[in-house]
Amino acid sequence: MLGRLILFGEFFKIGLFSIGGGLATLPFIFQLAEGGRYAQALQSEMIPDMLAVAQSAPGAMGVNLGIYTGFRCDGIPGGVIAALGLVIPSIIIIILVARMLTVFQKSRAVQAVFSGLRPAATGLLTAAGYLAIKLSLANPGAFHWTSLFRWQECGLFIILSALIFRIKIHPIVFIAAAGVIGAVLKL
Repeated sequence: MLGRLILFGEFFKIGLFSIGGGLATLPFIFQLAEGGRYAQALQSEMIPDMLAVAQSAPGAMGVNLGIYTGFRCDGIPGGVIAALGLVIPSIIIIILVARMLTVFQKSRAVQAVFSGLRPAATGLLTAAGYLAIKLSLANPGAFHWTSLFRWQECGLFIILSALIFRIKIHPIVFIAAAGVIGAVLKL
């Protein structure tokens, strides 16, 4: 019971401080994996696969990451507890902000808070994007400079990035194509 309460507390903190959406939870997930109580159930090497599953599954990516992480730590109850811990802070904040925003909408203090939150969200998203690219394309166990990167994945990343900016089609097409290409190339 205490372990589940601690799991809820960890994800409550993540939900409270991961400003900017699902990718902003990544640095916190890494922190859970690298030290502390959940290091055995959750290794840093698993996070790229978790990220791929969370992004591909329907629903909010942060919640999907929370469910996956909670499930790895404590099975189905852990997934439910992690999801609840992650979303409850947002629900509380949204209710409070919605009630107060109508009253303090033109307040300089409220505008200053929102101005301060924008750079924090940008920083968290930038760090998460960097970690996602590093995990997906870098080869941390490289012994030689030619194996510093996963070259097939880098090629796929460049091609799909160029296509995303050139061809305006639904993102699910790119996700499906990347999955098929990854299976064919056995990435």
